[in-house]
Amino acid sequence: MKKSRNKKSRLIITLLPTVIIFIIFIWFLMTIFEGEKPFAELTPLPEYINKSIAFNFMASDGKMGLKDVKVSIKQDGPAIPLLKKSFPYKGLLNKNGIHSFGEEFTLSPKQLNLVQGQANLIIEIHDFSKRRGGDGNLTILEHKMIVDTIPPSMTALSRSHNVNIGGSGLIIYRVSTDTRESGVLINNMLFKGVPCTNDSQPGIYLCYFSFPCNLKKDTVLYLWAKDSADNEIKKAFHYHIRKKRFRKDKIRISDRLLDAIITSFSPDIFAPGDSNIEKYLFINRTLREENSASLRELCQSPIKEKLWNGPWLRMKKAATMARFGDQRIYYYKNKVIDRQVHMGVDLASLARSPVQASNTGRVIFTQDLGIYGLTVVIDHGQGLATMYGHLSSTDVSVGQDINKEDIIGVTGTTGLAMGDHLHFGFLVHGVPVNPVEWWDTHWIKDNIDRKLSMIEKLAEK
Repeated sequence: MKKSRNKKSRLIITLLPTVIIFIIFIWFLMTIFEGEKPFAELTPLPEYINKSIAFNFMASDGKMGLKDVKVSIKQDGPAIPLLKKSFPYKGLLNKNGIHSFGEEFTLSPKQLNLVQGQANLIIEIHDFSKRRGGDGNLTILEHKMIVDTIPPSMTALSRSHNVNIGGSGLIIYRVSTDTRESGVLINNMLFKGVPCTNDSQPGIYLCYFSFPCNLKKDTVLYLWAKDSADNEIKKAFHYHIRKKRFRKDKIRISDRLLDAIITSFSPDIFAPGDSNIEKYLFINRTLREENSASLRELCQSPIKEKLWNGPWLRMKKAATMARFGDQRIYYYKNKVIDRQVHMGVDLASLARSPVQASNTGRVIFTQDLGIYGLTVVIDHGQGLATMYGHLSSTDVSVGQDINKEDIIGVTGTTGLAMGDHLHFGFLVHGVPVNPVEWWDTHWIKDNIDRKLSMIEKLAEK
């Protein structure tokens, strides 16, 4: 019995080194012939490329390490190398070799003489595995892009564009089919064009724009367009800016008036310790700017269809208390404390008079708006909107379709109002313009309807 046990022990001892060597050999083979492919990452991944762009490339291999990487760009014909790197084998099983690698490279369509159309950015990575006849595991990362370095084309179709300072204009133009965004550019302000709904004339756009009254008369206007590859074009067009004089209005602020105004706003909007004058100036300056920005933002996604019909209505039996563009100078104790421009027309009738929708449209806002108090904003389509401020109550809701002459609310004294009245504002892509033009049948006929009829004539050809 003891002899049998001794024989088994000697056999185990004899075979153990062989087993260990065999296990080590299997481990060695599995290690050098490992089948895990290297990892690759590329950023950014643009759909289009129109100019030099920097790419960040990252590769890694946690096992046998990186052997080489190659980046190339291919269109018709041979691939053009952009980056090529080989790494040395260091230490046992490449333990001290390169296991991660990152590099930035620049791709310039112009320098590489790339043609318009599809281009494939190809990344090839090998590791030091002995697979594939010793070539190693291979990872191929391919990103397809469109090379587009040609800007869109555009042509003004309407000819006469006479615009008053503080007034509105309309231009009809044609753009190429690759255009993604277009309109009239004034400094850094874009008035977006909208496509005409006539399918027989693709590429025909119309754009309502304004010349804000705070701009200098020699400010240059351009037609502007951008395609999907972010190529831009900026073209001059014929226009004439007419001078416009605005009234100066002196407003004297008393302590009694200060108290009345400040108490009509929530105390939470003021900084602790502010004096009444500081609170008033916060309302008249900062809050006014915030409200104007809110209106611009509100009107940046207008309804694409034309909803309005004919001239806009002026509030019935109402006296004009303040005009668009009035240069207001504010005095407190005979000292000038502020200057602001009035961006609408104030209309006053009997207290709590009904307010009609000035034209057909859709309600997009009905709530408190700072200095304007309870306000309704109606979208009339294609970038045109009207606002009705200082209301005491409203009879409409957001999303509601409104017909011309529908009652939308009642006048009041909410917001920064010194008496019961309606603040009526006309907005072109959120920019206040002179409403008087849009009340004028002849102005609309000469400056708007004639250009819109041009679209119908183009459709007949």
